[in-house]
Amino acid sequence: MQLPNAESLYHVLRDQIRAAYGDVLHQPDGVVLVGIWSGGAWLAERLASDLKLAGFGVVNVVLHRDDYAEKGLHGPGQPTSLPFQVEGRRIVLLDDVLYTGRTIRAALNELYDFGRPAAVDLAVLVDRGGRELPIAARFVGATADMPAARTLVLQRNDHGAFEFHTEARTDDLGL
Repeated sequence: MQLPNAESLYHVLRDQIRAAYGDVLHQPDGVVLVGIWSGGAWLAERLASDLKLAGFGVVNVVLHRDDYAEKGLHGPGQPTSLPFQVEGRRIVLLDDVLYTGRTIRAALNELYDFGRPAAVDLAVLVDRGGRELPIAARFVGATADMPAARTLVLQRNDHGAFEFHTEARTDDLGL
């Protein structure tokens, strides 16, 4: 199976976002970027730098996951940090891979804990199908078919470039 080129997909996503929002990205009450910890946060960090934005936010979805009761807190993660008002803002929510939609649902719940955005647009590097919830991304680097038993994982190499690798799924939920 050929893995998608994460760097190329990042550039596609960046260009889509730049084309859609243009100067609105730089207005004081314009669009803000929020990445889902961890892959989405890496995307938001790099996009904020490349698009010359003042900053970005990060959401940690662990407390809103539907498997929290079974798994509890797991793995290190950055806590939610939203250095701007959520209420009334247009938010671009970033994640590396869209699969079942359940992580996105958890991220939306976390965002709404901080206020009601005017709108939320989803941007992902890869949409691998398999949706369990009615969630779709506005911005997509590419679609990819993968076996259900495999997970597509984003990583950053020593130079900060994005790469994908696959791992065997260790959960039954596909979050």
